[in-house]
This record gives sequence, C-alpha cells and structure tokens, in this order.
Amino acid sequence: MSDEELETYSLVELAVERLRRDILSGRTAPGERLVEEQLTRRLGISRAPLREAMRLLAQQGLVEHIPRRGARVATLSDTDVRELYEVRDILERHAVATMPERPDPAGLRAVLDVMRRATEAGDRLELANAHRRFHVEVVRLGGNRQLAGLYESVLVRIQLYMAVNMQREAEAARAEDGVHRHERLFAAVEAGDTEGVLRALDEHGARAYLT
Repeated sequence: MSDEELETYSLVELAVERLRRDILSGRTAPGERLVEEQLTRRLGISRAPLREAMRLLAQQGLVEHIPRRGARVATLSDTDVRELYEVRDILERHAVATMPERPDPAGLRAVLDVMRRATEAGDRLELANAHRRFHVEVVRLGGNRQLAGLYESVLVRIQLYMAVNMQREAEAARAEDGVHRHERLFAAVEAGDTEGVLRALDEHGARAYLT
C-alpha cells in the first residue's frame, strides 16, 4: 500500500469512527440527513474518503442511501427492532449450546474491567459499547467466527435503536445495575453453567440491553 493509499485509508477510518460515535451516541438522530459538504468541512476530509466511510457505515446498517435524496442515518421500525431481538436470541442460544464445558473467560474479564471504568467515569456511550463487546465475547466462545460477526452486526443495529433512548435510560436505571448483570453472566460462563448463562442472557431484554 502506497503512502497516499495509507493516508486515504486512515482518513476513512477516522470518518467511520467519528460518524459512528455520533450515531450511536444519539447526537445524530435516526433519519437525519448526512450532507456531504457539511461533513467534509466538519471532518476536514475530501469527498472520496467520506463516501467510502458512508459506504462502510451502510454495510453496518447505520446509514441508508436514499435515491435522489442522498444519505441519512438509518431508521428502524418497531418490526425491525422486534426481528433483530429475535435473531439476537437465536444466535445467542446456538452459541451457548456449542460452548466448551470450561470456556476461557479472559476476554470477558477484560471487557468487564472496561465496563466498570466507563461506569465510574459516567461515559454512557463507552458503557454501551462495552456491553456490546461483552456479549460478542460470550458468543465467540461458541467457536463460530461467522456467527459472531453476524451477531455483532445485529447488536450494532440494536444499539442504534437504543441510542435514541440513551438519555431516558440513563434517568430510569443506574449504570451499576448493568455492570452487576454482566458480572452474573461472567460468573455463569466461568463456571461452565449453560443454564445459568441462558438465564443471565434472558435478563437482557429489549429495555435492559444497554443499561
């Protein structure tokens, strides 16, 4: 890769990270138009890396391209959300059923530490990201990388839905409660308690997932 290609790639990564954070934090709302001229000025990049970043975000289900109207933050209907949760549950149960008897919880322990620090710092977005990573680590223990990748894409779209309610959730629930739920899930995984893992996952319903 040439220096010019490397620079362009880095700009794409920067744009993806900035836009993704804005979307998942709720700062840029579902359905809001993403105007190229405004974004190139704000991000300090040209149109080419911005368009590549938008393409990647569309692949993640966070951006939609509307014919003759440009791009906007993706929107989810009530049916979309219900179906995403159904897919999430199916993938989780399959992964748990294929876990080894004594899985290695090192990855979960590391993410749990991030979760605790984010809770202490009051960083709701970092906490939500840590919750997502924790669940992905649980599913990865099943040993199917393709399934884990699909599962994470589902969780990212659910996180987009939850971003709209992030402030309301912050007022309605304590961040510490989410840490405690994940600690119980960690303990069940560490003990190789399949039924305990499933019970802990059942606690992460549509209203509780990112809290």
